[in-house]
Amino acid sequence: MNRTAVIHQPDFLPYLGFFERLLHADVFVLLDQAQYVDSTSRSWTHRDKIKTPQGARWISLSIRSAPRDTPINQIELSDQVDWRRNNLNLLRENYRKAPFFDEIFPRLEQLYARTDRRLADFNRASIELLLELFDVRVEIVTASSLGVSGKNNDLLVDILGKVHADRYLSGVGARAYFRPEPFANAGIEVLWQEFQHPAYPQLHGDFIPYLSSIDLLLNCGTDQSRRILRNAE
Repeated sequence: MNRTAVIHQPDFLPYLGFFERLLHADVFVLLDQAQYVDSTSRSWTHRDKIKTPQGARWISLSIRSAPRDTPINQIELSDQVDWRRNNLNLLRENYRKAPFFDEIFPRLEQLYARTDRRLADFNRASIELLLELFDVRVEIVTASSLGVSGKNNDLLVDILGKVHADRYLSGVGARAYFRPEPFANAGIEVLWQEFQHPAYPQLHGDFIPYLSSIDLLLNCGTDQSRRILRNAE
């Protein structure tokens, strides 16, 4: 069958490696029922990094406070702070001199014009925008729509079965939590992403990797960014 799946939380304006993995996937499962994690080094669901004259800086969505175990798909965006305008102002301030600002920034304005109430919906829209700009075409499914159960590796195997995938392409960050037995028992081949972050022209001094993908797009434009992404394979 050779149907390859990627499973990942619906992160906000993700970095380049997120999309490099999707180049090799037939189906992308948004793990929207995972627990929302805030204020740790692994917190990418509501924020990512951009580049400023002072170096890398977080760009964040404002969310309503929620109990600790709340799943991502139940996290609501705040209506107490004008984070949409604040984010656009932050991007305009730091990228207005980028070579492709006029090409990319209007698409970001369209994204921020959305009226989503939930974090997962806004993040999915941000991912779909970047998929379009990078010309990466992949089927998207939400885990919450599959009726899956289990935790950790067992949950992943259940998801893979529901989307009829016999290959699972994982990011290397999951190696510490990986148990091969559930996958082997289900006849699922596990592949590990091999991503080398490419360097490209940036504003504001020396190159900084692992920023939001919008940094690449604003600096290099759609056509060149597509080539850079594919050369990172």
